[in-house]
Amino acid sequence: MKRIIATLSLTLFVSFSFAQDIAGDWYGKLNIPGKALPVIFHLKKGEQGYAATMDSPDQGAMGMVIDKVEFSENRLVLTYDQLKIRFEGIHQADSNKISGTFQQGTYKFPMVLSPDQSSAKVVKVARPQDPKDFPYQQEEVLFTNPKGGHQLAGTLTLPSNGKASKIVILITGSGAQNRDEEIVEFNHRPFLVLSDWLTRNGIAVLRYDDRGTAKSTGNFFQATTADFADDVEAAVNFIGSRPDLKKLSLGLVGHSEGGMIAPIVAARNKAVKFMVLLAGPGIASSQVMRQQSEDMKKVTQNSDDTIVMGAYINGVVFSAILDNPDSSTEVLQHKIDSAFNKGLAAYLKNNDRTLADAMIAKASKRALGPWFRYFAKFNAADYIAKVKCPTLALNGTLDLQVKSEPNLAGIKSALEKAGNKHFEIVPMPNLNHFFQKAVTGSFEEYAVLTETFNPEALTKVSTWINRL
Repeated sequence: MKRIIATLSLTLFVSFSFAQDIAGDWYGKLNIPGKALPVIFHLKKGEQGYAATMDSPDQGAMGMVIDKVEFSENRLVLTYDQLKIRFEGIHQADSNKISGTFQQGTYKFPMVLSPDQSSAKVVKVARPQDPKDFPYQQEEVLFTNPKGGHQLAGTLTLPSNGKASKIVILITGSGAQNRDEEIVEFNHRPFLVLSDWLTRNGIAVLRYDDRGTAKSTGNFFQATTADFADDVEAAVNFIGSRPDLKKLSLGLVGHSEGGMIAPIVAARNKAVKFMVLLAGPGIASSQVMRQQSEDMKKVTQNSDDTIVMGAYINGVVFSAILDNPDSSTEVLQHKIDSAFNKGLAAYLKNNDRTLADAMIAKASKRALGPWFRYFAKFNAADYIAKVKCPTLALNGTLDLQVKSEPNLAGIKSALEKAGNKHFEIVPMPNLNHFFQKAVTGSFEEYAVLTETFNPEALTKVSTWINRL
């Protein structure tokens, strides 16, 4: 699911690479497939020579200490042992730039450094679906989750005439998301596009920053899916407390993990009158993850060695949790370590074990946390089977994270078990997990596709809601 994506975290990981020269700050950009990363190098000269640190602002990685700095006859070499990074460049006195090559393992990227801060500026390509004007009412709101004791900040949008018969709460997928469900790495804002579309079509919308994210308070990383459901219920109660909103028919629209959260709330809160599941699971999480792992292997089999190794690492870590959901953290860590000691060699190929160890540590930390331990035991069908309100379920046929066929079938079966008489199950041809028109559905496509949210999917959602 959204932020449980192996290749997304891998893309960020592979991009840790940079360099430095003469005392001062040097700026540059590292161009990797689908993305440009700004980098800053801070070089200081002391009695023993030069020392350097490196910043990668987009990744929140600051002050990384370069292990070895060599500067002689205008030639600069920087080495960062932990990730096997090496930058070698030549200082050109006439232009005061350092032109060189960044290398990590077998991967090489050209990079030019300059003391000009603008050299590190990455101009983000404007996504064509991002709204350029807002011909409707917008209001910044705050509401409290009394269970967690934190405040959630969001945006309420209403049609320009202030009149609406329905209001929806947008529920983000996994990972710390702001109210726009922004994928910063790929410059996409799915919920901004969805909210804008719905509001222009007469539907009021409340979207908010996840706890501990952007303007919302609270601790995101110690929370589980159940805790996020409490946040949604706080949003439901907020709407019910507003005289201008409480008479509107209220619905939940959840994407990915949001499609797990919505049924939890809809099953227990009668204020919810309808529900839309966007790429939401309809089967046990363990089945979702195993299917995701298999589909990922097929897509990445012709990818570079690091991506293949990343898929393997995530598969091992997640399988250990899914197979042993009740084991202690210590036991699970031992099982993970044992599995890698036996099988990692075949996946290293041109990659260094140090890089693999860092990737393993990252995957393990995430999987051994409270969110994934809860997720591993979760079965969305248990909650969907209690939902009586009208429900629309959409899933792209090229979704590699929540596979369309088994999950839509699971949702349908669970709704039938609930005795739900008003639901619609819709597979969307050639759309991926983010409802972009795709070619393969691979994670690598997310950044390069200019479409943020397919118009056919947007139209289906708004039309269905307005017909209720």
